[in-house]
Amino acid sequence: MRPDTPAENVDHTSEAARLERTAGLYPEDAEALLLQAAAHLELADDRPAATALYDHLLSWPDGLEDPYLVRALKASNLWEYDHEAEARAIIEGVRAASPRDPAPWVIVAEALEAHDELEQAQETFSEGVRLLLTNAAEPPHSTHPLLFGRHRVRRMLGVDHDEWDTLADTLHASPHSSPISLDELHDPKRIWSLGSDNPAELEAEISRLRAELGAYRQELSRPFPVAVLHWPASELTELVGAYPSLASEYPSHEEHLAVIEAALRELAASGTPNLGIVSGTVPSYEAFAASEGASPDDAALLPQYATTLAARGRAVAWPPQRGVDCWCGAGRGYEGCHGV
Repeated sequence: MRPDTPAENVDHTSEAARLERTAGLYPEDAEALLLQAAAHLELADDRPAATALYDHLLSWPDGLEDPYLVRALKASNLWEYDHEAEARAIIEGVRAASPRDPAPWVIVAEALEAHDELEQAQETFSEGVRLLLTNAAEPPHSTHPLLFGRHRVRRMLGVDHDEWDTLADTLHASPHSSPISLDELHDPKRIWSLGSDNPAELEAEISRLRAELGAYRQELSRPFPVAVLHWPASELTELVGAYPSLASEYPSHEEHLAVIEAALRELAASGTPNLGIVSGTVPSYEAFAASEGASPDDAALLPQYATTLAARGRAVAWPPQRGVDCWCGAGRGYEGCHGV
């Protein structure tokens, strides 16, 4: 959710204003653009303006794609400029609503953690984990921060591991993760080592930090997860009708779907990780083309558009988990549809 550009390289106030203007031009992307604008305002330390923007989003008569995310962000921001009572009330409201998206749970739990409310943070992380992962065959990637945050807070509280902590350890110990175990990473004593007068302790901790830094640099150097562009039937009909030159890319919707599945299976067979699918819309694609100063009938824009959607968090993991509807939107389970 937060811009990654260092503060010294960006005028966050100006960037927020630019995003607000862009949101006015492209209402279909306004929610995501205004959330980015609010994040820039927070980075500019204009927290009242950020709150005003969150309030503006929450006042939309047609509703939001994820209102609990906006509420959680508002609560986190309010607490940072001494509106603790209001922040706590919003946090309790988010928890009571039991959203099915992990992001609001993570944000409100981390707000509690940041203000040393460790017991409440643990309870909030745990509520989200129980709601979203009980009876789940495999935790979706989007829920990993819930498990990791819960593990971190429980480690700070000194409580014994349970099955969710063990699962967090297992997920963290992937081939591409940090060489430092999650238990060690979340050990409160590590920070004490950095203030030690013992050279051996300091050297050991510096070595561990160097190893972690190397792993994080490797992670940051990876490209975005590979995402293949999917057009729902109605959107593809509108796209090809408006831009006939793209018909050569998409002879029919059925063939389009078959090409997507074949391409993803080929990528998976070659060992490519983090595969996903993003669904396009014609207005969004036209807005993207305008932002690039290009024409929508340029087929070279299509993969760039897919990458941009993936970078905005719009990608859905492929293959779908067992029992989940197929990515094509037919309303059938993946195993009985394109997963055959």
